Amino acid sequence: MMGAGWSNTLHLDVKERSRKSPLFCRFYPSNYKVQFVDLVGARASNFFIIMNSTSKDIDSYISTYPKDVQLLLQKMRETIHKAAPAAEEAIKYGIPTFVLNGNLVHFGGFKNHIGFYPAPQGIKEFQKELSLYEGAKGSIKFPLNKPLPLALITKIVKFRVERNMEKVKKKIKKKKGAF
Repeated sequence: MMGAGWSNTLHLDVKERSRKSPLFCRFYPSNYKVQFVDLVGARASNFFIIMNSTSKDIDSYISTYPKDVQLLLQKMRETIHKAAPAAEEAIKYGIPTFVLNGNLVHFGGFKNHIGFYPAPQGIKEFQKELSLYEGAKGSIKFPLNKPLPLALITKIVKFRVERNMEKVKKKIKKKKGAF
């Protein structure tokens, strides 16, 4: 199994290019990032791809990282598990996922951060607290060089548990009302 980091540089024969310079491809396994590098000076382009994860469970996923990152990923896992003890672990979209009546949260290791994906609802609800971190509609980046905000992660996971349980209750009410 490949460890985290740039590895397995491959030479690609690209005949349709206007330049005949060699093009190399680097694959970053932890976040499925592919970087194409033109050796004649063109800027490198980054592409993110989705593919099947080589990790079959969270333990094997975490084991592919350096020890310091493994500790952070394990803290994330433990924090999520304590906040949602009934949730089941899985690998979905190539990253660790906790499932409780649907996807609850995802997390994953990257080159410079731990990604946390509590769905857009989780981000919106804790927007003020999360303003310290870089992120997007459904994701948060916790930098590797700073402590993880475990209390905040716990609050977000508990919020997501409540939302997923509300969703189940609505479905049950809807089914009962249909008869």
